[in-house]
Amino acid sequence: MQIFIRYSARALVGLLLSTTAPVLALADQSVTVDGKTFVNKGRVAIGRMPASLRDSMGETFGSGSGMAFDAKSWKRDGDSYSGTLYLLPDRGYNAVGTTDYQSRLNTVSITMTPVAPGAKPAAGDEQSGVKATLKGITMLSDDKGTVMTGLDPDRVRAAAGGMPPLPEAPNGKISLDSEAIIRMADGTMFISDEYGPYIYRFSAEGKLLSATQPPKALLPMRKGEINFSSNNPGPGESKPDPKDPDSGRQNNQGLEGMAMTPDGKFIIAVLQSAARQDGGDSGSTRNNTRALVYDAADPANLKLVHEYAVELPVFTEAKGKTKVAAQSEVLALSDTQFLMLSRDSDNGWGMKGDTSLYRKIDLIDLGGATDIAGTAFDGDKPLAPKGKLDESVKPASSHAFIDINDNVDLGRFGLHNGAPQDRNNLSEKWESMAVVPALDPATPDDYFLFVGNDNDFLTQSGHQVGVDYKAEDGAEVDTMFQVYRVTLPGMKK
Repeated sequence: MQIFIRYSARALVGLLLSTTAPVLALADQSVTVDGKTFVNKGRVAIGRMPASLRDSMGETFGSGSGMAFDAKSWKRDGDSYSGTLYLLPDRGYNAVGTTDYQSRLNTVSITMTPVAPGAKPAAGDEQSGVKATLKGITMLSDDKGTVMTGLDPDRVRAAAGGMPPLPEAPNGKISLDSEAIIRMADGTMFISDEYGPYIYRFSAEGKLLSATQPPKALLPMRKGEINFSSNNPGPGESKPDPKDPDSGRQNNQGLEGMAMTPDGKFIIAVLQSAARQDGGDSGSTRNNTRALVYDAADPANLKLVHEYAVELPVFTEAKGKTKVAAQSEVLALSDTQFLMLSRDSDNGWGMKGDTSLYRKIDLIDLGGATDIAGTAFDGDKPLAPKGKLDESVKPASSHAFIDINDNVDLGRFGLHNGAPQDRNNLSEKWESMAVVPALDPATPDDYFLFVGNDNDFLTQSGHQVGVDYKAEDGAEVDTMFQVYRVTLPGMKK
């Protein structure tokens, strides 16, 4: 495998001018892997949807945990573009525990007028390159037609009707903490969740059609039994015992990233961080996660065909402590390569900390990695006990691609990472990605990479489940879009 990284003169100037260290300006960064050169040309558009926005149910809109474009809707008109975006919220506002937030999918109309790579928008237009308008919502229901809930599950619905055991809330509804979405040409969709961690398939109308259970090694187990709780009980409910699973996915660390390959043949799903038995019982040893590759030839019955260890980025915080940047989304480039967005936590607009130390999109290559699908690692054998990867396993390789915290590139759009702590400081959770073609005959491999945030529904005028609320510390965090122009060879079907 041959790997090359190249920086343009502008990137080197950006490195010298950057006010945060160690931050590398990645405008025009190129990385070549196995003869294919991937290029980041930098941000070209920014957009916002106000934190106070409400949907047609009168509830606070927000939380871009996953996104997917209607590919057929994407059009170019001169220098402008338009299309329909599906934006997936998670389990609702849950600062003091989960609520009976009804699971849904938002339909958003997008118009975009990007600047040329490296150009600065006109004064006053720095953050209006993307205009997003909420058009409607689709409720997500179980196979019986009952709308799902964001409530933490405290029980298990027994397997029946072709469905595996499902996470069930105290009110009898199926619990869903949705994190990533794949939208098919016929309108059906795959949605991954935290609780299972499962992959659900829904009809175009939002009704559950099938559910894919992961290998046993990823199922949350307590005292020898499957237990889907994430230790976020709803009002009046008890916490699980013990609070963390003994094995399987850690609380709130489920299938955070999921994407379909451009040819439509495979689905890649990645656990947010290591399973409990693989070092996920500690924040500093949870860096060996797993990528699951499913054959999607039969959408109703996904078949696990490959599985790999993926090493998450590790960084050092200000006090010298080692931290792991958990992955927040993936974007498949092929069945062996994908982009992976990883980040730190508790820093950014709306949080106490103002400066993020790690938010990057890396190119992950599975070629040459050890395939562990169907091995003892899918059962009781730990893949990385205490965070040390088993010597028989070679992990996927990782290659730097985009630094979201690049202050030189952010500055062109009136944004920044770090103080001052204001609405132009990037918020904490960047959790969604989607691509659409640039429709430029001169550069047929160019795409627009949309990156969205999960704003956690943080607003001072919130309303959900019949209750008004105000986020702590005066937080008012918009839903935002950052758009990069990138060269992605081989994306065409």
